[in-house]
Amino acid sequence: MQLTGIHHLTAITAQAAENLAFYTRVLGLRLVKKTVNQDDVSAYHLFYADGLASPGTDITFFDWPAPPERRGTNAISRTALRVAGPGAIDWWREHLARQGVSHAVPVERDGRLTLDFEDGEGQRLMLVDDGGAGEAHPWAQSPVPAEHQIRGLGPIRLSVAQIARTEAVLTEVLGMSHDRVYELPEGEVRVYRMGAGGPAAEIHLVAEPKLAPARQGAGAVHHVAFRIPDADYAAWADRLQQRRMPSSGPVDRYYFRSLYFREPNGILFEIATDGPGFATDEPLETLGERLALPPFLEGRRAEIEAGLKPL
Repeated sequence: MQLTGIHHLTAITAQAAENLAFYTRVLGLRLVKKTVNQDDVSAYHLFYADGLASPGTDITFFDWPAPPERRGTNAISRTALRVAGPGAIDWWREHLARQGVSHAVPVERDGRLTLDFEDGEGQRLMLVDDGGAGEAHPWAQSPVPAEHQIRGLGPIRLSVAQIARTEAVLTEVLGMSHDRVYELPEGEVRVYRMGAGGPAAEIHLVAEPKLAPARQGAGAVHHVAFRIPDADYAAWADRLQQRRMPSSGPVDRYYFRSLYFREPNGILFEIATDGPGFATDEPLETLGERLALPPFLEGRRAEIEAGLKPL
C-alpha cells in the first residue's frame, strides 16, 4: 500500500476570470472541470489539467474574494509543473517574456533545469525538466506546442518551522522515503519520494523557523493531494485512524474520494483516489464547457448558477 505520486494541488484565486485566462491561454492547460467548492457553493472550483484530465496533472483553484497571501512558513511555498527537455525550458522562458509574465532565469536545482515564475496574483510556480519520463497527453486545442506543453505536477516544495514533525508524518504515516538533500538560499532541502519517485512523486521540504507563519489568501496554496489506487481507499482511511491522525474521514467528491488531514505544522494534506475521474458526468471531448455539479448539488443548480460571476 503506497502513495503513487501527486494527485492534484489546490490554490486560491480572487480573480477567477483572469485565472482562467492565464492557466488556459498563457500556460496552455485544459479547463477540465468547471464546478463549485462543494463546501461553499458560492465559489467556483476550477480544475486545469492535461488533454485527458489525467490524475497527477491538475492544478485547481477556489475562487474566493480574499486579500493577498502573507508569505511565510508552514505553507506550500512553490509548485512545480513538469515539461520535457532543456528545449522546453528555453521555449517557456521566451514565451513568458512575450506574455509579460514575471520570471527568473533558468537554473539547475537538484540536478534538474528549472524556471521560476509567478501568475498575476503571486502564485509561486516553477517549470522543471522531467527528462520526458512517463506518459504525456497533450491538449490539441492548447496554444502551446504539444512538445512543450505542461505534462503534470511535481515536485511540490513545503516550508515548515519544525521539520522533524512533518518528516515523521511523511515517512511514518504516509510511507514516503527520504531520498536526498540539496541546497537552496532558504536552506537545506530534504527530498521525500513516493513509490518509484521522480519529480511527479516528490515532496521537497525546507525548514525556515525564523519566518512568521504564512496567512492564506489569493496567491496561496490551499492543499496538496497524493494519489492512491481506488482499491486502497478503505485501507488508507483505516491507516490514518490506527496512527491516531485526526482526519476528515471518508469524503466522496464524486470525481474522486478523499481523506483530509493536517500535518503537525498545519499544512493541509489530502489522499485522493485516481477514479472515477472527470469524465464521470460529461464527455471527455467537452470537459469544462459547462458548469458541472455532482448529483447531490444538481437540485440546487438554478440557485448556484445565480450566485456565480460569469467567467
